[in-house]
Amino acid sequence: MPDSGDVRPVKASNPGDSQVRVYAVQPRENADPVEIVDGFLEAMTSDDPGFATARTYLTEQAARAWKPEQRITVLTTAPDRGQADRPTDPETPGRSYPIEGRQIATVDGRHAYKPVGPVDFRDSIHVVQQPTADGKGSEWRIDRLPPGLVLSEADFQRNYRSVDTYYFASGEDWLVADPVYIRQRQDPATRMDPVTQTVKALLSGPTNWLEPAVDSSFPSGTALKDGITTLSTDDQSTLKVPLNSKADHVGGAVCRRMAAQLLLTLGDLTSVRVEQVELQRGSDGGRLCSMGKQAALEFAPVRDSGRAENPFYVDETGKLMAVPVGDKANEEQDGTLGPFGRGAMPLRSVAVDRDERRAAGVGKDGHELRVASILSDHELRPALVRSNAVRPEDRLSAPSWDGRGDLWVADRDPVRPRLWMIPDGEGEPVEVRAPWLADGDRLESLRVSADGVRIALLLKAEDGGTTLKIGRVERDGGESRPVVSVDALLPVAPHMEAVTAVSWAGPSRLVVVGKEAGGVQQVRYIQTDGATSASSLLPGLNGVTAVAAPHDDRAPVVADSGNDGIVRLVPGANWQRLADVSGSAPVYPG
Repeated sequence: MPDSGDVRPVKASNPGDSQVRVYAVQPRENADPVEIVDGFLEAMTSDDPGFATARTYLTEQAARAWKPEQRITVLTTAPDRGQADRPTDPETPGRSYPIEGRQIATVDGRHAYKPVGPVDFRDSIHVVQQPTADGKGSEWRIDRLPPGLVLSEADFQRNYRSVDTYYFASGEDWLVADPVYIRQRQDPATRMDPVTQTVKALLSGPTNWLEPAVDSSFPSGTALKDGITTLSTDDQSTLKVPLNSKADHVGGAVCRRMAAQLLLTLGDLTSVRVEQVELQRGSDGGRLCSMGKQAALEFAPVRDSGRAENPFYVDETGKLMAVPVGDKANEEQDGTLGPFGRGAMPLRSVAVDRDERRAAGVGKDGHELRVASILSDHELRPALVRSNAVRPEDRLSAPSWDGRGDLWVADRDPVRPRLWMIPDGEGEPVEVRAPWLADGDRLESLRVSADGVRIALLLKAEDGGTTLKIGRVERDGGESRPVVSVDALLPVAPHMEAVTAVSWAGPSRLVVVGKEAGGVQQVRYIQTDGATSASSLLPGLNGVTAVAAPHDDRAPVVADSGNDGIVRLVPGANWQRLADVSGSAPVYPG
C-alpha cells in the first residue's frame, strides 16, 4: 500500500470477458510420463477447439476413441495424481497412474446434472511409449483414460452454466423447466456458441428423468440445419432459427408451440436479448412461423399478473392472515380472508391456490383438510381428507397446490401412510401411487411445482436424518378416473444430513433450509437437479422451521425463525423481522 502521493482518478478499462480462461499447452519434447499425465489433466479444463491440444497427449488410437462430450465427472477439487503403479509383469509396457478425488456429481450425454455423495472417485491413466513422428526416437503418450472429462467443481462452474430448456407437460398447454448444462463460451466439441448450444439441447429432447412426463412439439428428428454453429439476433432482437427438413410440414398451432419452447428457453440466457423467434424451413429457408416473447408467456405455468405475489401465514389463534407487502399493510389484514380468516376452523398449516381465490387448511389437531374461499365468507364445507393417526405429528402434512388447481396432502399415519391428490381442490380424493412409502422413510412434508410435474419431498429416515428428494408426477386414466403416481425419486441435496424446510422459488429452483454433517443450519438456493454454487447461499438465520419463496424475485423470501417470528429477506439486504406479524407457517400461493 502506498503511504504518500496524490489521489488521482483512474479511468476504468473495458472489462471484456472477466471469466478466467485456461489455455492448453502441448507436451514438450521428451516429456516424462508424469508431465504427460499432469499436462493432460490440465488441458481438459481448457476451451481449446475440439480439445485438439488435449488430444496431443494421447496415442492416435486413444485420441480417436476419446469422447469428451460423453460425460463429465465433477470432483470437489482437481484430481490427485498418484505415483505410478509398478507393473507386476516386467514385460508389460507402460505405466499406470492412479487418479483420485471426491466425486460430487456427474453430467451425462444429455447435459443432465446428477449429484452424488460425495463419494470416493478412483480411476487411472495409462501411458505407453510410442515412436516419434520422425521415427528416430520414442515419446510417452496416454493410451487408456477415464471416459469423458474429469473436472474440479471450480473448473466445471467456470466452463459450464445451467440453462432451463422447456417442454410441455404431457397433454397440457403449459411448459416445464428442464435444466441442462452448456459451455459458457464456445463448445470445444461442436464449435457452437452458447445460443446455438442451447437451441441444440432443446431440440435433442428432455433429459432421461423428465422425459416420461413431458412432450416436445418439435417432430422427431428435428435439428438445426447442418453446419450451423452460430445464432445471433438482428437489430430487432429477432432470432432466426433454421431447422432441418423434419419440421418442414408442421402446422401453425404446432409451430407456435415450438416457438414458445424456444422463447422460454432462450429467456434464461443473460448474454442475449431475444424478443422474437422465427423458425425457418430446412428445404428452402422459408418462414415456418414467428412469435414474440409476450405471446409465449401464454404457455408459462404461472401467469404473470404484473404484481408481486402475496405471502400468507397462520396467526397465533389459528386464523389465516396476509403478510404486509412492502411498507403497506395488506387490505385484507382485517380478517376478511373467508372462513379461515375469521377463525371458523383454527389452522395448523395452510396453502393458498395460485389464483389467490381459495385456501386449503389443516386443522390444529391435524385430523382434517378443508378448502374455503378467501374472497367471500360462507360456511365451511365438509373435510376432504381425514387422518386417523393417534399422534398429532403423524397426521396430515401441510397442503400444497399445483398450477392446474389440484391439491396435494400427505397422511403420515405410520399404520398406513398415504399421499392424496384432490382434483381441482374439490373433487373425490385420489390416492397417489407412491411405492417408496413402503420403504420405511416417513414423508414429512411436500411442495408441488407450479407445472404439476415435479414434487419436492422431505423424507425422514429411521435414523432421524431428513433428506430432500424430487419426484416425477405422472398422470393417466383421464379426468373421470385419474391415475396419479409419484416415482423416480432423485436426491437433491445429498450433502445435507438434516433438511428442515423447502419451498419452490421459480421453475427450476428451490429454497432449502438444512445443515451438513457437523455444520450449522443454512438457507440456500438449490437447483432441482441438485446443483449449487457459492453465490446460492443466503444470509444466515437460526432456528428456521418454515420457509416460503415467491415464483420470481419481485417479492421477498419469508421464513418462520422461531424466537424471532416471521422474517423476510429482500434481495441485497439482510433478514428483517416483521414487527406487526405474529404467527407461523408462512406460505406463498401454491
